[in-house]
Amino acid sequence: MIFPEPMMTDQIQRFLFERTNVRGEIVTLERAYGEVLERHGYPPAVNRLLGELLAAVALLTDTVKLDGILSIEVRGQGALSLLMAESNPGGELRAIARLAEDTSLPEGEAAFRELVGEGHIVITLDPREGNRYQGIVALDHDSLAGCLEAYFSQSEQLPTQLWLRADGERAGGLLLQRLPDESQNQDEDAWERTVQLAKTLQTDELLGLEQRELLHRLYHEETVRVFEPKALRFGCTCSRERIGEALLTLGAEELRNVLAEQGEIETQCHFCHTHYRFGESEVEALLHEQGGAAPTLH
Repeated sequence: MIFPEPMMTDQIQRFLFERTNVRGEIVTLERAYGEVLERHGYPPAVNRLLGELLAAVALLTDTVKLDGILSIEVRGQGALSLLMAESNPGGELRAIARLAEDTSLPEGEAAFRELVGEGHIVITLDPREGNRYQGIVALDHDSLAGCLEAYFSQSEQLPTQLWLRADGERAGGLLLQRLPDESQNQDEDAWERTVQLAKTLQTDELLGLEQRELLHRLYHEETVRVFEPKALRFGCTCSRERIGEALLTLGAEELRNVLAEQGEIETQCHFCHTHYRFGESEVEALLHEQGGAAPTLH
């Protein structure tokens, strides 16, 4: 196999097995993952799960080849009420977690279902052009990877296997997928064989090895075509315009009441903690643009 040089700290790399209909992706995150955690004071168990979610959203975005924003929301009834990660076409990632009120997280290590309990995952694809799409899958599996595999089986009807790991410093993921075009497949055992080899993957390998070395260890007897990697980084899509639009959902009366009490409206982005302040003239300008009332949400 011939691999591109060198490996970036945060990147995703596509690959495929020649003369088969099996493709894959591998993602490694360190700086982007660290920047997410630096902005919040989550417990270690939450940090690990957020790392898995960041790796997953990067893998899914590249898998569906979306020219737009993709988000994954884990909505549970356990100690964690919400986990959310989002990516955009520029390779920017962001994520947050929300702890349920009046609950405490388990001490030390905690399993996925122990943290989130019952609930569901919402996957939203919001392309630059075209219609917005949402897929929902129940939290019926014991891992985030298992739930996302069920999503692909139900919504995309594509056999997909995922391996997700994070340790609070690095996050990584591997995805294998069997495409429906059997005309390109000259190896009937390729899917089962490549999946079984991936099941030997260790956490320290996924998080500690360069992607090319990892692929070589797993598939040195396979003919693998590796594509140029894509850089990833932390990035937030918040802006004064988007925050202003969010404020309008409160309604004109509520906004004016807050202005009367406080003289200005102060808020911040939950993802990156950037603060925004809106004075009376700015709020009135927003309301004027919307005809004096908040827009209707659908």
